[in-house]
Amino acid sequence: MRRLQAVLTKELRVYFNTPIAYIAALFFLLFTAGWLYFMQQFYAANVASLRGYFSVFPMVYIFLLPALTMRSWAEETRMKTDEILLTLPIRISELVLGKFLAAFLLISGLLALTIPVPLTLMPMGDFATGQILGQYIGSLLLAGLGIAIGLCISALSANQISAFLFSVVFLLVFTLLWQLTMFVDLPGPLPDLLRYLSLHSHFQSFTKGLVDTRDVSFYLVGIGLFLYFNMKILILRKWR
Repeated sequence: MRRLQAVLTKELRVYFNTPIAYIAALFFLLFTAGWLYFMQQFYAANVASLRGYFSVFPMVYIFLLPALTMRSWAEETRMKTDEILLTLPIRISELVLGKFLAAFLLISGLLALTIPVPLTLMPMGDFATGQILGQYIGSLLLAGLGIAIGLCISALSANQISAFLFSVVFLLVFTLLWQLTMFVDLPGPLPDLLRYLSLHSHFQSFTKGLVDTRDVSFYLVGIGLFLYFNMKILILRKWR
């Protein structure tokens, strides 16, 4: 536990000693607020719902999460510090989990900074508190899976730019898979398979305030799977 905490502390220090965390916070807060008040025209719509606000989170994550995870392993590889890390008396699982938790805590902090939005709007209408809570839960789960994917791709990349680009493409494709079924007539069970693999389709229930155990399981299994892949990549690198 002490070694995991050391990795977590080191990663958080990197985020806050560089502009990454501050730029991410500024981009996330300004874009999502602008989307709600200007693009969704919240006041003109006169509807006591934040579905429009949370519905843009998956698209923002496509760029935000790769920006946070691109340096995690790719920069270690470029600086050759990954070789030092892998020889230290720290389990690979602790390295991977420490980097994951650091990015996840940062995203959790960014989401916490959005809480004033519903708090200031609640007196203006009959908002469902349970629905907003479900939307936050879905946002955290989706972010967790996106971070795990970004870390895994970063471990496979030679530099930050390639890690960012590949992560963006991966998240873009798997976020918008469900839309393919709306425009293309696919045979057999393929539409259902694409909808199931789509990151966005599992998020839709949360935007309605529904916490479906099937969607929760999808995100948790996905997080575990990509963290496992990340560990396997590092093990292969250690023994190559």
